Amino acid sequence: MQNLRNIAIIAHVDHGKTTLVDEMLKQGGVYREHQEIVDRVMDSNDLERERGITILAKNTAVHYKDAKINIVDTPGHADFGGEVERILKMVNGVILLVDAAEGPMPQTRFVLSRALELGHRVIVAINKVDRPDQRIQEVIEECLELLIDLDATDEQLDSPMLFCSGRNGTASYSPDVPGTDLRPLFDTIMEYIPAPNADESAPFQMLVSSIDYNEFVGRIAIGRIERGTIRQNQEIAVCNYHTPDTPAKKAKAVSLYQFEGLGREAVTEASAGNIIAMSGIGEVTIGDTICAPDAVEPIEFVKISAPTMEMTFSVNDSPFAGREGKFVTSRQIRERLFRETQKDVSLRVTEIENSTDAFNVAGRGEMSLSILIETMRREGYEFQVSPPRVLYQTIDGQRYEPVERVVIDVPQESMGSVMEKMGARKGDFVSMTPVGNRMKLEFLIPSRGLFGYRNEFLTDTKGEGIMASVFDSYAPYRGELIRRNSGSLVAFETGESVAYGLFNAQERGALFIGPGVPVYAGMIVGLSPKSEDITVNVCKRKQLTNMRAAGSDEALRLVPPRILSLEQCLELLADDELLEVTPSNLRLRKRILDHSQRMKALHGGKS
Repeated sequence: MQNLRNIAIIAHVDHGKTTLVDEMLKQGGVYREHQEIVDRVMDSNDLERERGITILAKNTAVHYKDAKINIVDTPGHADFGGEVERILKMVNGVILLVDAAEGPMPQTRFVLSRALELGHRVIVAINKVDRPDQRIQEVIEECLELLIDLDATDEQLDSPMLFCSGRNGTASYSPDVPGTDLRPLFDTIMEYIPAPNADESAPFQMLVSSIDYNEFVGRIAIGRIERGTIRQNQEIAVCNYHTPDTPAKKAKAVSLYQFEGLGREAVTEASAGNIIAMSGIGEVTIGDTICAPDAVEPIEFVKISAPTMEMTFSVNDSPFAGREGKFVTSRQIRERLFRETQKDVSLRVTEIENSTDAFNVAGRGEMSLSILIETMRREGYEFQVSPPRVLYQTIDGQRYEPVERVVIDVPQESMGSVMEKMGARKGDFVSMTPVGNRMKLEFLIPSRGLFGYRNEFLTDTKGEGIMASVFDSYAPYRGELIRRNSGSLVAFETGESVAYGLFNAQERGALFIGPGVPVYAGMIVGLSPKSEDITVNVCKRKQLTNMRAAGSDEALRLVPPRILSLEQCLELLADDELLEVTPSNLRLRKRILDHSQRMKALHGGKS
């Protein structure tokens, strides 16, 4: 037990957690000689690798001298905050990773406050010290200010500070002395982070902090053993702190695994302090306590924060439905969504009354929902989604809405347009700090005010701005907001787009499609600069005559279409529009496809 350490690595998105874990694995002897080494090996699914972000917390373990260090790599993105809160329950200390140029960001604050509340010891690691734009001294000050701000204890304020380069695999005790390997980091973990303090002889007890899912064995519970020892096939009881009146469920620990390097190793028994995975319990969920049947005592557990945003997923009913997807029926979509809730506890799926083919899916933010959509389309699902909408709460008879804390880092010349846009979106200005020739601005803004802003923000800051947001609180409703100033270019008839039709349509606005693309009536093919929708016929061919004049057949010059990513599609959706998602295409469309019915609905609503 004295040779065991459980730590989590916490940081803002893109501050280098996963890269540092890679190096710890290499130097902790996880790879055999000549074994192929993958970069960012902890980001195991394709989406994580493409976006360069960690979505799911991962467990791994390295050996240093004669000790075992269990490492949990946590997500840094705000929408996966639910993951972070639970993971911290499994460990005895954290490594706080801070980028040497960016300094502490909103996510750093959020995760660190949770760790300090649990009384964890903190090792501060300033990462990316080899960046040309590093400002190590200022970042050290900012880290200390953050700890004071979050009411850290005297011991936590005296946290050891290391200077690392995750990419080069080095750490040192001083910013002026370059490191040669990660030994200083391993030594600090062994000296400063306490070994788990647990009683091996007491009755078995473990809190489920994470869930894995496997088609063959079902749910796999992951957590740290608080006390006692568990043996394979032992009888166990499952209870929950928040439902004291529900009797404990009986089950059996069918198989046990410990984490070794990148894999799991089957074991026949495990004792207090270890992080293990256990299969054999059917409906186990995060927050459950697994204990010995003769000592049923649930462990207190933070309730998972409620979702703040919702979208409607429904069966695709466009004229092109069923052409590209493998899974298209409501039963298949329903099963897939409910299966996702097995793994992601911050997700809520509810069936809509009077509708068999639509489901409301609520999550912690636009990011987590867009990742679910992208994952499903890659698996071969075809469906359509509504624009995201925030979930309001009624407190004392008043309507409250979710508010986010946004930190924006921009060049000084872009500051004016950012302040103006945030004001128009009901954002409250909190603070402003100069950082070199850039400005760090902080705002409190309603979640719905951020819909559709990221694209505009990148345009306003010429691609140089950095924006990060984290859920702050619920606050009284701040009034109506105009979501989108521009209208849509809507296709008038079904067919295939041709250059002549597109050439005439491009005068009306920016197009999303090129020639030779199948379109249907009611599909959105571009964006109009005016506030109302414009119907265009992109399938219109040129009328041929037998008269030929010089210059009548000049080549038509088409502006290249604007290809939208999934996030951009979700941001652009107006309230009367849907996004059709298939494995090979993303199509924006009107809810009512028929032009005359749409006009009737529009004018009928006004009269």
